[in-house]
Amino acid sequence: AAGSAGRGEPELPDRCKNLSISYWNSYWMLPSDVCGMNCFWEAAFRYDFMKTEPAEKMHLAVVACGERLEETVTMLKSAIIFSIQPLQFHIFAEGQLHNSFKGILNGLPYQGKFNYTIYPITFPTESAAEWKKLFKPCASQRLFLPLILKDVDSLLYVDTDILFLRPVDDIWSFLKKFNSTQIAAMAPEHEEPRIGWYNRFARHPYYGITGINSGVMLMNMTRIRRKYFKNDMTTARLQWGEILMPLLKKYKLNITWGDQDLLNIMFFHNPESLFVFPCQWNYRPDHCIYGSNCKEAEEKGIFILHGNRGVYHDDKQPTFRAIYEAIKKSK
Repeated sequence: AAGSAGRGEPELPDRCKNLSISYWNSYWMLPSDVCGMNCFWEAAFRYDFMKTEPAEKMHLAVVACGERLEETVTMLKSAIIFSIQPLQFHIFAEGQLHNSFKGILNGLPYQGKFNYTIYPITFPTESAAEWKKLFKPCASQRLFLPLILKDVDSLLYVDTDILFLRPVDDIWSFLKKFNSTQIAAMAPEHEEPRIGWYNRFARHPYYGITGINSGVMLMNMTRIRRKYFKNDMTTARLQWGEILMPLLKKYKLNITWGDQDLLNIMFFHNPESLFVFPCQWNYRPDHCIYGSNCKEAEEKGIFILHGNRGVYHDDKQPTFRAIYEAIKKSK
């Protein structure tokens, strides 16, 4: 593991002398020209460290295959830069990426803010081939996290193309807002039904009006492991490990977005189990391509950026790319 948990500052830091942006609350209200001035000048001092309680470790998981090394490391850097409490990274990656991850993570600053564990990509032996070819390579690995990380109570899963623009602590705090039936939290797939994908094209059940996006998924995994899920395959309720393969067999010819579609089906039948957070916690190009349609982001700023459609690597969304490049190059 790289580093140890905790930060260890015994005294309140002098904000005028300390240059680390991790002590500041960035608003990230970027103008159209991608912040022509120093973006951090309008930031507010974040916390009184003298009043903080012993740090709770936050668990963050990601699945990386193929050419996703750089994206994944940039995402992890964004989590480290802005977060307050210590982070435990769970990195699921193809074997050829393991040494690269270790070399890069061991060389990052702020070693005291995070630990990490790297795991191989693993699927149930009897159905591994089917899961591997679902949607994108390795993408469905996230469905098995509650079964693999048996000792982890709660977990934030994110796609590799996620960037944190404020502390992981803030989305982690949603766990305390879950009611007694809620086991996971995600954002809607669309805010505007007229451009929604699920409500126009899906050939399977989906959650709510426009479905949910699983690129940022907060999980109480203890509750997930304990829950018996209603379903449309049998009158009996099934646990997480029992429901995944039957779902895939029933719907594999009708799903387009792989594991995200399976999650939509599950929460269609169990809507009481989902906590829905606003779109600024999973802000995607779809929120601005067809006009601005994430009101919460307009009013309060973007908290988590989701650069799907490859926008970090082309010129279609220059603001997305500029933020990605800034964090990638940060030391």
